[in-house]
Amino acid sequence: MLDLFGKAILDFQTNNSPEDIITETNISEADEMDVAYLFRSYKEMPKLEKKALQLSKGKVLDVGCGAGSHSLYLQNEKSLEVTSIDISEKAIQACQLRGLKNAKVQNILDLGNEKFDTILLLMNGTGIFGTLAETSKYLLKIKSLLAPNGQILIDSSDIIYMFDEDDDGSKWIPADGYYGELTFTISYKNQTEEAFPWLYLDYNTLQNAAFANGLQCELIEEGKHFDYLARLF
Repeated sequence: MLDLFGKAILDFQTNNSPEDIITETNISEADEMDVAYLFRSYKEMPKLEKKALQLSKGKVLDVGCGAGSHSLYLQNEKSLEVTSIDISEKAIQACQLRGLKNAKVQNILDLGNEKFDTILLLMNGTGIFGTLAETSKYLLKIKSLLAPNGQILIDSSDIIYMFDEDDDGSKWIPADGYYGELTFTISYKNQTEEAFPWLYLDYNTLQNAAFANGLQCELIEEGKHFDYLARLF
């Protein structure tokens, strides 16, 4: 794995000539992303992320922490004990350089028997599940890490709007598999990452998956772009 996302984050943190990250999916054209966006302050965050940080309490696990902006706010502004994990070694290096006290390279599925009061999965937190078929495996693992009365705060989007409509208003959706299962490719500084699966879950599908795995699910807030924040407990 080239870890181009992590490389871009570390380049930005160390002023090593960062460039835009190019992302492309199997249903959308190439799109440029300014890596500075991953370093946004609380004020610059979308309302769903702000809401999740407001609701965070106790001992926190930030899954797929990226550049660590959410963790930094919780650690520095709310004085919470935060563990920040990501599978990207370079992203975690950047988090450590930014002053995160407990940031480590870790796949959530391999995390030991620690317990957390709040588990955060933000910036399309369902993405790491990869496919609908893998969702239960991840939810059961995350559930096992919850302390009594703990909560999972997770966001995603219903991407049905990205599919073309027929004359009668019905959508042209692929018949094989769930429409929120995308294949992502990342390019950075003329290098291209291998394609990887990334999952967007509509709220009803997330709710059904939560129930199937013994979790309650509530809709906390909806954003402007078919996105939402949910709380599982």
